[in-house]
Amino acid sequence: MAVAPAPTPVPHDTKALHLPGVLSTEQLHRSASYLVRTQEADGAIPWFPGGHTDVWDHVECAMALTVTGRDVPEHAEAARRAYLWLAGSRASGGGWPAKFRQGVPATRLREANHAAYPAVGLFHHLLVTGDASFAEHMWPVVEEGLEFVLALRGEHGEILWARSEDGSPGDHALLTVCASVHHALRCGAALAARLGRERPEWTAAADRLALLINEHEDLFSDRGRFSMDWFYPVLGGAVNGAAAKERIARRWDRFVVRGLGVRCVSDQPWVTAAESAELVMTLAAMGDVETGVRILRDVQHLRDADDGVYWTGYQFAEQVRWPVERSTWTSAAVVLAVDALTGTTPGSRVFLHTWDEFPVDR
Repeated sequence: MAVAPAPTPVPHDTKALHLPGVLSTEQLHRSASYLVRTQEADGAIPWFPGGHTDVWDHVECAMALTVTGRDVPEHAEAARRAYLWLAGSRASGGGWPAKFRQGVPATRLREANHAAYPAVGLFHHLLVTGDASFAEHMWPVVEEGLEFVLALRGEHGEILWARSEDGSPGDHALLTVCASVHHALRCGAALAARLGRERPEWTAAADRLALLINEHEDLFSDRGRFSMDWFYPVLGGAVNGAAAKERIARRWDRFVVRGLGVRCVSDQPWVTAAESAELVMTLAAMGDVETGVRILRDVQHLRDADDGVYWTGYQFAEQVRWPVERSTWTSAAVVLAVDALTGTTPGSRVFLHTWDEFPVDR
């Protein structure tokens, strides 16, 4: 796949990305610069320098760089390089290997949510940049990824979590994975419509997933101790309105530690900045900006004051940062959470599920 030419800059709203009283524009740019410094020569963005890369977290980083790239050209170019890496790293049978190390696949396992998420990222890129030519160039990545996912449908329309190293489908479906895939199918269909490539079957598959998530949660393997299973059905847009508010309220005290952030799992004294930021995006989608701001403020104890990079988590019983790593996708999630709360860029509509309320051009 030939490299698309760099786009002509698109005029945008001059509103700067920041969250008053919590994070300044300069602080957010510093956080995103860590992603650029960590990016490998081929465009991959690993978890941390020298670490492994997975496609889902790589795309989250690319989205954050697209947001800050409105004001920092180096970030915009890094985002494009990240998306172009997706085209060259696909597995021969569809999807992507679940893990790469220094550009080399470390496994033949291919996960459904990894294959789906480029649709979210590339739709987000189009909304922020207005670069339809790049979206056209990257369309095969979106199409092939979602078709790989739909080939993993189970008998009820659920998405089995992965295709194993021997090519066989997984034997169970995961709620968080299906919620993320639901989001990707909606974004893929919206991107297709903007490119004149209608994909009603993707919308139908998303509708079916939404029904299963809302009415047949027992179909999915029990991962209820993970906070992602709590909020991802809302973040992914499958659960909304009164049902979303009831779902979040019901398990709030199980996962939210006031003053510290959101637990990754309910049975461990461990909060993480990424889960906290993703809950913030969930609250923004529900219209509860005030609570979202409070959660994001609470988790700033994980920000490294020296360079603005976020530590992955904090074990509050032992009062130590754990694991002792600064994951790229954690800083990316914070950037995206600020954008969702403030609606600074058109890309925020991807997480607010409001893209149909606005015209295609900005």
